[in-house]
Amino acid sequence: MLSHKKSLNILKKTNALLEGHFVLSSGLHSSKYIQCAKLLSFPNLAERICKSLANKIKKKYKNIDLILAPAMGGVIIGYEVGKLLKKETIFCERVNGKFTLRRGFSIQKSAKVLIIEDVITTGKSSLECVKLIKKANAKLLGFASIIDRSTKKSLKIKTGITSHLKIDVPTFSEKKLPQNLKLIPITTPGSRFIK
Repeated sequence: MLSHKKSLNILKKTNALLEGHFVLSSGLHSSKYIQCAKLLSFPNLAERICKSLANKIKKKYKNIDLILAPAMGGVIIGYEVGKLLKKETIFCERVNGKFTLRRGFSIQKSAKVLIIEDVITTGKSSLECVKLIKKANAKLLGFASIIDRSTKKSLKIKTGITSHLKIDVPTFSEKKLPQNLKLIPITTPGSRFIK
């Protein structure tokens, strides 16, 4: 498995770890943003990180029937990890603001499903995926991501997250922004609210 230091070097080398003032998909503000799309634009480097994540998943979960990834961020990671674990992998996408299974994808009743994302901050997208699993009367195994940047305060997921890398980056509500962050122009890099 890749070390924390080597993983951070890969994120920096691919410009996937950005610094500034960002409004995350959750609405929280942060001084750092992880843009996994930049990492994924270098498949040879992303493959090393996906292999490391797949090895952690393999050790923790013995009987995965299906991997579910939320679009957009989880699609490629879900595909790569699914390929490495030899598991069927599907994705859900937003239709009128709600995650939906399209393109003929379905979740079989009683299937054991693992949700995979690129980055988990609050877990909001993952929890939206859980609704699809419950609707199908399937079983949620857990959550996995390349980057876990959640905090106890921000995380809405009550079970553990299997991640390749845990990065502690403080997040702030708009009302509690530190002075130094207020001085930096805001960037909104996520895709949740793109119309």
